[in-house]
Amino acid sequence: MSEHRETVSALIQRIKSRLPATLRLMEVCGTHTTAIGRSGIRSLLAPEVELVSGPGCPVCVTSQGDLDQMILLARQPGVTVVTFGDMLRVPGSDSTLEMEKAGGADIRVVYSPFDAVKMAEAERERQFVFLGVGFETTAPALAMSVELACEKGLSNYSVFSCLKTMPPALHALLKGSKATLHGLILPGHVSAVIGRAAQDFVAGCYHLPAAITGFDLQDILYAVSVLVEMIVSDEAAVVNCYPRVVQEDGNPAVVTLMKRVFTPSDAQWRGLGSIEQSGLSLRHELAGFDARLRFPVIPGEVRVKPGCRCANVLLGEITPPDCTLFASACSPLHPEGPCMVSSEGACAAYYRFERRRVVNI
Repeated sequence: MSEHRETVSALIQRIKSRLPATLRLMEVCGTHTTAIGRSGIRSLLAPEVELVSGPGCPVCVTSQGDLDQMILLARQPGVTVVTFGDMLRVPGSDSTLEMEKAGGADIRVVYSPFDAVKMAEAERERQFVFLGVGFETTAPALAMSVELACEKGLSNYSVFSCLKTMPPALHALLKGSKATLHGLILPGHVSAVIGRAAQDFVAGCYHLPAAITGFDLQDILYAVSVLVEMIVSDEAAVVNCYPRVVQEDGNPAVVTLMKRVFTPSDAQWRGLGSIEQSGLSLRHELAGFDARLRFPVIPGEVRVKPGCRCANVLLGEITPPDCTLFASACSPLHPEGPCMVSSEGACAAYYRFERRRVVNI
C-alpha cells in the first residue's frame, strides 16, 4: 500500500487547486510512462498539468550505431545472440534482429542473462553474446551473470554492454534540452539502486523540483502534488515519495557488485548524443567477457528511418502525436522507431492507451 492515504479525487483536487499556471512535468522513467498511459493520469490532469516523457526507456535510447553492431554480431559464424524480447523488432539502419532471425541467424529471447549462461554451459562449441541493454536496474543481474560465467570457466559467454546510467543523462538533458520543464518525476527502481542523494544535483545545479515515486496511480499523483507544492513555493529539492523502496544511499551491496564488474565509460544515447561516463563497460580484467572487444564489428553508414522523431520524444521536446508518422506509417505492427517497439516506449504507450484521445480515427 502507498504511504499516503488520500483518495485519487482528493489528490487531483489538491493539485488543480494549487496551480498558478499550466505546468510541464517530465516523467523520466519508461515504466512511469506506461503506468501514466494505463491509468489515464494524463487526461485526469489536463490541461493544467502536461506530462511529457523523457530518456528513461533503455531500448529507446540505445543508439542506432549500437543496434547496427548487434545486427552484425548476429551475422557472425558460430555466434548466438541472446536478448530480451523488446530488442527484436527495433529498426536498425537496414535490418532488425527479427529479420536476421528469420534469415537463419541464431537469436534467442530470454528473460534473464542467467538463461544465456546456461546455454553457454550446455553448448560450449558456440559463442553466446548477451545484449546488455538497460539502466542501473539491469546491471546487477548482468554483473552476476559475468561472475557466474567466470566461476564456471565459460570462455564462450560474453556481454555486449549497452548499459547506461541515469544521472549523467539527466545532466545532459537539463543542460541542453530545448524543452521547458517545471519538474521531474524520477524513476523509483533506478533510485532504489543509486539512492535519493545521488540525484540531489537536479535541485542543486538546476533549481528544478524532483520527486521519486512508485508506479501506481496514487504514487504518481502524490508525486505530482509534491512537485506542485514546491513549484508554487519556488522551492527545489529531490523528494523521496517512495520510502518503502528507496533509501537515502540506495543499495550499497548492489552498487559494489556493479563496480566489481563494470566501470564507467562514454556512451552514445539516442537524442542526447555522446555523454561522458554515462555507460558501463566491463572492467579491463574481465575483457574476455566483453563482446565489443571479442567481436569488433564495424557498422556501415548509420541511418534513422526518415521522419522518425523518437529523439525529440526522448528529450521531451514533443509528444508522440506531434510526430507525423504516429499511428499512420508508424504503429506497433510496423514500427519506424524504438519508441513504438519497446513496452516502455512513449509512442507505444500513447498508441496503446491514448491514441483515441489524441488522434482522429
